[in-house]
Amino acid sequence: MGYGRSGILLIALFVSVQGSVTDKLKFDEALLTVSNYLTEPILLLYVSDYCYQCLPQPLLTLPSGPGTQPVNSSIIVSSRYALSVQVVSNSGNMTPLCSWEHLYEEHGHYLISVHYLLSEQNTRRVLCQETVTRPPTNCYLPLLVAFVILVGVCGLYHLSVYISRLACFRRLQQYLCKRLSFFSKHVETSEDNCGEQSKVPESRRLYSLDTFRGFSLTIMVFVNYGGGGYWFFEHAPWNGLTVADLVMPWFVFIIGTSVALAFNAMLKRGLSRCQLLYKLTWRTCILFAIGVFFLNYGPADGPLSWRWARIPGVLQRLGFTYFVIALLHTCFHKVQLGHGESHQWSAAVRDIVLYWPEWIFIIALETISLCLTFLLPVPGCPTGYLGPGGIGHYGKYPNCTGGAAGYIDKWILGAEHIYQNPTCKELYKTTQPFDPEGILGTINSVLIAFFGLQAGKIILIYRKYPLSILKRFLCWAILLGIISAILTKCTRDEGFIPINKNLWSLSFITTLSCFSFLLLGLMFYVIDVKHWWQGQPFIYPGMNSIFVYVGHSILATYFPFQWEMKYWMSHYELFIQNLLGTSIWLCVSYVLFKKKFFLKI
Repeated sequence: MGYGRSGILLIALFVSVQGSVTDKLKFDEALLTVSNYLTEPILLLYVSDYCYQCLPQPLLTLPSGPGTQPVNSSIIVSSRYALSVQVVSNSGNMTPLCSWEHLYEEHGHYLISVHYLLSEQNTRRVLCQETVTRPPTNCYLPLLVAFVILVGVCGLYHLSVYISRLACFRRLQQYLCKRLSFFSKHVETSEDNCGEQSKVPESRRLYSLDTFRGFSLTIMVFVNYGGGGYWFFEHAPWNGLTVADLVMPWFVFIIGTSVALAFNAMLKRGLSRCQLLYKLTWRTCILFAIGVFFLNYGPADGPLSWRWARIPGVLQRLGFTYFVIALLHTCFHKVQLGHGESHQWSAAVRDIVLYWPEWIFIIALETISLCLTFLLPVPGCPTGYLGPGGIGHYGKYPNCTGGAAGYIDKWILGAEHIYQNPTCKELYKTTQPFDPEGILGTINSVLIAFFGLQAGKIILIYRKYPLSILKRFLCWAILLGIISAILTKCTRDEGFIPINKNLWSLSFITTLSCFSFLLLGLMFYVIDVKHWWQGQPFIYPGMNSIFVYVGHSILATYFPFQWEMKYWMSHYELFIQNLLGTSIWLCVSYVLFKKKFFLKI
């Protein structure tokens, strides 16, 4: 069925004003115009497809059309997630007249015509017809441009390395070096200074671990600065995973691996367990102090007030996790680990059997966490609730955000001292504060650090057999992946324990530990076994992680890391701003590396 003359005039009028309306659209926004041809008022309700079991929310209200002329109204909608829209009568009958599901793409203009359709039996039904009056823009072009530039830079770097290794280039380098040495009156010029350098003994340092840490930190800086405004560079509203959800667990995993390697080296150098206890306690206190007094507040927050001061935080969680894992490993560490390759059956589980007290402690700790999560009575909420509250679960539990995790934080820390703007607030319309660095989640962060500790033990026990390290990493990744599949039923929301970064759920821990074993194993093979890559540029921030993390957090609102945006029409300017800020910290960490400055706590 066509629009008729009035519909054609409407589209023409709509197209004529597109320019002025488009100027008001920012990135991740589209324009939706609805024309009501019906003789009754209508109400549009919507549900975001990312919002699990959510109550429909009002989107637009239109009165009945006067005669043959429609009533028109426009609204700006989000283009991040697909929307399910229903048209119902605004006269009290909530039966859907028509419905549709659509992902409205960035800067697209869409016209929905709601009118009657006569059938051959002369019965009327309502038809909702959609027309795209302005095509959407490609919001992923900035990513493509950045990728092409990155590939070009990497290509030029590898080309320069290849040229520098050519025989003719080496002869030219030797000739120039000798000439410069002659003019500088350096009579004794060794070959080490002019080309053919003697081999330096390989360091026992695990460069893949530094690279993994730097890789995680680089992504963390980028997503903390905004990630170009892309939804997948921001934290998931509740269940599910995005790129931003990966980096913090990776960092916690690396803490555990670093504890195994560093404490083994310090004990071999003769440090006593009491000295280790002093060092780990001091480091924990410093991390807590930096997190509470520097990173939770900024110039825009005004004078610090205990009335609203937030107690949890990223560094606080890292400090507590480090303290528990380091204290546990200090108490039960074995200095003489022996060789990992053996024909005895016990060799297959050597890295587990040697540390059975640690396993008992971790299993007991996780059991306590699960019991609190699923058995603790929460006033006004179902026992074991893991949802976001608000309009989720059809609005049955609006004040139950986070279930037992949120209740424990508010009970122990106070509602004013936890995070007031959780990621679920916008999508699920929640009103309760909830802290993603809360108490129960911190207990689970100890578990992922323990898996990292296990990776460090594997490296120490099988250090002479790289293939055995890779095999055991793969076995752990497969085992944890199977556990995740069972817990989640391979779905985002329907599993026994969904993947949830806000709660740091058990499935989130097993999934990210699986990824960590795979990624660390890949880097270990490429960097430390085959020496195909030296870890640049990620190895530089990886060796100065505390400096980069604290620095990027404190200076985030200052130029050149942030400036007043002029072009909100696309992701380009914000993406460039965030890439520039991240690149600056990579350059700073490189300069510090060349100056041999490494901030340690």
